[in-house]
This record gives sequence, C-alpha cells and structure tokens, in this order.
Amino acid sequence: MSADVETMFYTREKPWHGLGTMVMEAPDSGEALRMAGLDWRVIQKNLLTDDGFPVSGFKVNVRETDNRVLGVVTDRYRVVQNEDAFAFTDELLGEGVTYETAGSLQSGRRTWMLAKLPQRYIISGDEITPYLVFMNSHDGSGSIKAAMTPIRVVCQNTLNLALATAKRSWSANHVGDISGKLQDARESLLYAEQYMSELGRAIDELNRRKLSDCQVLEYIDTMFPLLRGSTEQQRKNILRMKEDILTRYREAPDLQHVGKNAYRFMNAVSDFATHAKPLRERSNYKENLFSRTVDGNVLIDRAYELVKAA
Repeated sequence: MSADVETMFYTREKPWHGLGTMVMEAPDSGEALRMAGLDWRVIQKNLLTDDGFPVSGFKVNVRETDNRVLGVVTDRYRVVQNEDAFAFTDELLGEGVTYETAGSLQSGRRTWMLAKLPQRYIISGDEITPYLVFMNSHDGSGSIKAAMTPIRVVCQNTLNLALATAKRSWSANHVGDISGKLQDARESLLYAEQYMSELGRAIDELNRRKLSDCQVLEYIDTMFPLLRGSTEQQRKNILRMKEDILTRYREAPDLQHVGKNAYRFMNAVSDFATHAKPLRERSNYKENLFSRTVDGNVLIDRAYELVKAA
C-alpha cells in the first residue's frame, strides 16, 4: 500500500464544506441568500452583433449588480430569481428543516442551497442524515433542481443511491409555467420520507449480500478497466485508483465493524467518490464534486448496479 493512498481516507471532509457560506442561523431562504452573497437579480438584455444589430430569438442573462454575463439563452427562457427558486423551502422550516450552506458555482451561473432535514435515521446500525440540495442555473445549461442527499454521519459519505422504487430528485426547465413547476417542487419534497424508507431497505439488502475477496477485485476491475493502447501513465493512474478503493474497503476505520458484504463495498466506493482528491486537481474539482451530489455520481451508480446484479 502506497503512502499516498494511506493518507486519503484519514483526511476526509464533508463534500460541500469546501464551498459556499455557512448559513445555519438563517431564519428563511431570503436571509440565507443575503448571508451567502446571493441576494442579486438576473436581468435579460438583447443579444447584439458587433455592429449593434439584435440577434433574433436570443437573450443575454446578466447579473444586475455587476453586469456580469451569465449565459446566452433563447427568448423562451424564463429567469427564475434566486429568491424565488429557494423561497418554497421556507414553509418547511416550521417542521425543523434548517439551512446549512449556500453559494454559487461557475461565477454565478449556478446557485445552490443546502438544507438539513430534522429526521434521524438508524439504518443497519449506522446513523444516516438526510439533506436536501437545491440548485438553480442562470446560463441556460441546466434546470431548477432539488435532490435528496443522505449522508452516513460517521464518515460523511454520500449514499445517494439511484433507487428504482423511490424518487431522489426533481427538476424543471426554465420554460413555460414556472410558478406551477415550483409548486410541483413543494410536492416533490414529500418524496423525502419515501426515499429514506426505500434506502433503508436497500442498505439492509446490501448488508445481506456477502462478497468474497475475489468478487470485490472483479468489481473494481470492471469499474476501472485497463484499456488497450493505454499509456504507461494512464496505466499507473488506473492502478492507483483501484488500489485506493481496495484500501478503503479493507482498512477504513468506520468499516471495521461491517462484514465483507455489498454495503461495505458501496461505502468504500462512496468514500472514494466523495473524498478522494482527483489525480489532477483542477481549480473547479470541488464544484464538480458538489454538482454530482445533485445529479448523481456515475461511479456510485455503477457500483450499485454491479452488486445488485450479483
């Protein structure tokens, strides 16, 4: 085991704590937005050619406070202001939901808010805390989104499994009846309890699926195949990632009480996906990691498909 890999799973941090502003004392979404510096509006301007002629069918989304261009969109695009995108969560505060962090990605093109649900779940002996992530975009590349992100408290691993039996996320494009779509979002939050219930059943099933050491190695090989024609550096990178996940599976302190089963393997994969630094650390890697808590992590989804098919 290399020294580099050994340090990886001992230096964990929450997947979202490298981003945004802590807003845990915010009484409502408006105050959370102000605390996070997101209390600005987006205005639309005509898109012009270099010689001043308007471009038919398109608009430019601009941040009002500094005239920063956030994106070029079609004239069917409807701006959803930050205050409107997140205000529907306020009615949940009376039920114990609290805001924790908020911020922007990609220089304001995407904004987000994280809320912690009050329920405490003990699933197969593990404490799981459910969070809701809300995201809005202003550049035309994405939709308004809300997604469940359950966190295993002891290690802060994300367990946002793609379950066939329960919905984890909701989204709506910036066209048509926006107010009606936001009402759908309010109703989608009712899925949170259903998702956590189904997640509990899925985790129990994962705990019952025993894995041999050979199966674990086969899964890791399937997830990180060595392709023909790979360069020596690519080969080293693949081997390093495979070794990293195997080390987490075998030696992560929070997994020592877990048997050799599919739940242990899923946590090792989630630990890697949630906390491992990339081989080449770009300036926006934390932003990309956070986005995957909403959209779903391909690696976690792939691992879950493998263990379910066994």
